Amino acid sequence: MSVGSGVQTLHEQTGSLLIEALPYIQRFAGKTVVVKYGGNALAGATDADAAGTFAQDIALLHAVGIRPVVVHGGGPQISAMMERLGKKAEFRNGLRVTDAETIEIASMVLLGTVNPQLVSAINVHGAQAVGVSGQDAGLLKVVQRDPDLGYVGDIVSVDTTVLRSAIADGSVPVVATIGADAAGQAYNVNADTAASAIALALSAEKLVYLTDIDGLRLDKDDAASLLRRATAGEIREMMKSGAIDGGMIPKMESCLEALDGGVNRTHLLDGRIPHVLLIEMFTDAGVGTMITKDSAS
Repeated sequence: MSVGSGVQTLHEQTGSLLIEALPYIQRFAGKTVVVKYGGNALAGATDADAAGTFAQDIALLHAVGIRPVVVHGGGPQISAMMERLGKKAEFRNGLRVTDAETIEIASMVLLGTVNPQLVSAINVHGAQAVGVSGQDAGLLKVVQRDPDLGYVGDIVSVDTTVLRSAIADGSVPVVATIGADAAGQAYNVNADTAASAIALALSAEKLVYLTDIDGLRLDKDDAASLLRRATAGEIREMMKSGAIDGGMIPKMESCLEALDGGVNRTHLLDGRIPHVLLIEMFTDAGVGTMITKDSAS
């Protein structure tokens, strides 16, 4: 093969890839896509600029007319700060036990480090991003879940006014999941649960979870058992059998809540893969696990 023909083939492949993306761009333009960017994805990425790579994907979605809303966690970052301060992290059923000192640490990390980092990265790549706390304008109203868990909140209402205002202004909201109760007390809110509640409140087309695993497996220890597609009913059976446990429980519960509430698709993707969001959104093959309603074709 000549050098010229090799270049031509590369050009043809690039052109084919762009054309493959066209129907997806047309389908999702004007639609809201909620993307939960897990702290595990950020902490586990091999790319030195993981936030920058993620920000490029968000900026591209925004540029083609999709309305991304980012909801982020920061679990590993919070645990690392707790360790630095001599405090041991404790979890029960995937939820962090959060005493008064821990909620201060969580607020400091999420609002002071992770949120500004993501906002800045998205801004650098050409989409205007705004940082939002779940406490802002009553976005996430919560009640205490369980006294034994401390300041861990269950969402009772979502006021999307601040998000819709940002979207209407052409901005990308980036949400840190610290909520507040009726008295103004701050609570740590599971980011997976928050992403689902926000997706429902915004009538989102898709809810996408970026984490540090390749997707959902029939056997969590066997990479070959990866499920490319599952229905809500299959997820419920896996939870009942114990095949889904630990931190995956709130994630799958939030997927089911989103699907039951009208979100069309939920996706579980490996956020450590560069541009995994674009691959899932704009190519035929896709990656990770897609979860659909039981009646979905």
